[in-house]
Amino acid sequence: MNKTLYLLVLSLFCFSVSQAQEFSFGIKGGANYVMGGQITGNTSNGLYFGGTVEAEPQIGFHGGAFFEVRFNKFLIRPEFVFSKMETEFPFPTAPSTYAVDKISVPILIGYNVWGPIDLYAGPAYQNILDASLEGTEPPNQVIVVQNTPLAAQVGVKADLGRFEIDLRYDRTLSTKEPMDLDLVNSDYGINRATFDDTRLNQILLSLSFKIFDSSADPGRRKGGCYF
Repeated sequence: MNKTLYLLVLSLFCFSVSQAQEFSFGIKGGANYVMGGQITGNTSNGLYFGGTVEAEPQIGFHGGAFFEVRFNKFLIRPEFVFSKMETEFPFPTAPSTYAVDKISVPILIGYNVWGPIDLYAGPAYQNILDASLEGTEPPNQVIVVQNTPLAAQVGVKADLGRFEIDLRYDRTLSTKEPMDLDLVNSDYGINRATFDDTRLNQILLSLSFKIFDSSADPGRRKGGCYF
């Protein structure tokens, strides 16, 4: 990021804080219900398994940090979240774990619908750190999970003082990008195959803790950027 762009972002950030009625920041973590993944075997003239296998959902985990600015009933909430995601392919002779680690940076816009309840939605930039499927030949074959870094998130959260409970759906905006696989037939009962759909989506249940909350500090200074 060049100096001009950095100063512009910093200025917008300071303006948002100075105009905000309340703001908070803290940490969050919880469980993910991860869904997605489809593989079709190549029969090779009937010698090998040629069916289509849908991955079974698994539970993963996530953790990160958030900053939230509130304007009356509206809010803006950027976050930084690491997610550990897994699904499992029930191949003919043994299951294979499909694992993906990613970083998400969502920018969420929300509205307070009643009391402690907020609804929100927004885009997220996502970066895949690692992706692997057990049983590939050669081992640790590179799996292409997404062809765009963009995703969309929508959810609901409840404010419980210093704590929040958050339930959201995270869906990638990537399109299908099939890739060829070579699996250990003697272990999994499937040889050459096509990874029809490598995309993973997830439902996240989070517990957040506010390290700082301006609404709990009546003596805070209003106006100006003082981070």
